[in-house]
Amino acid sequence: MQFSPGDAIRFGWETFKRRPWFFIGAMVILAVANIAVGIVSGAVDTITGGSYEEPTILGNLVSYLLGVLISMGMTAFFLASHDNPDGVEFATLWHPSPYWKFFATSVLASLAVGIGLVLLIVPGLIAMVLFMFSTFLVIDRGLGPVDALKESMEMTKGNRWPLFGFLLLCLLIIFVGVLALGVGLLVAAPIVGIAFAYAYRLLSGHAARIAPPDARLDI
Repeated sequence: MQFSPGDAIRFGWETFKRRPWFFIGAMVILAVANIAVGIVSGAVDTITGGSYEEPTILGNLVSYLLGVLISMGMTAFFLASHDNPDGVEFATLWHPSPYWKFFATSVLASLAVGIGLVLLIVPGLIAMVLFMFSTFLVIDRGLGPVDALKESMEMTKGNRWPLFGFLLLCLLIIFVGVLALGVGLLVAAPIVGIAFAYAYRLLSGHAARIAPPDARLDI
């Protein structure tokens, strides 16, 4: 199955346009959730003798554990947005299971990328592409950490350069969203998230139909 970064972003854009205020609302909910996590972890830091500038290990741990819940909800939400854009609801953002599989997969993938970046950067970029679908596989198929990492590597075969270009394109879109006083992220984030879900579905053989040619983006 051949993957096109432009088609993925175009699908994300066309899906976003179907319910723009809904998707913006979902991003606002996620932003509020992240603020709440910051408040909770900040309170833990205060109790344990830390501060915002110098967080404690416990505070960081609480922040990461709660952040996993947000990441799970985002993953489930974007998959549902790809599969049923007109029927997806805000409630999809709450998807706490399977927590520990997702947690372990996230840690392993992050370690692989982090260690790779330390080792002359290139290995980290390779790991980023190889494991980019691992957490999607946990949410979508309930795979364990090792199986999710292996399956993600298998899914990327034959499309690793296009997928690398896709990641760079996603980063560029997010960067533009940040430049737009941060408000642009309310648009950029769902476009990228849905595009990511499209890439996952395409390479797993279950992609939705792409928007008509007259709506095509020149990417």
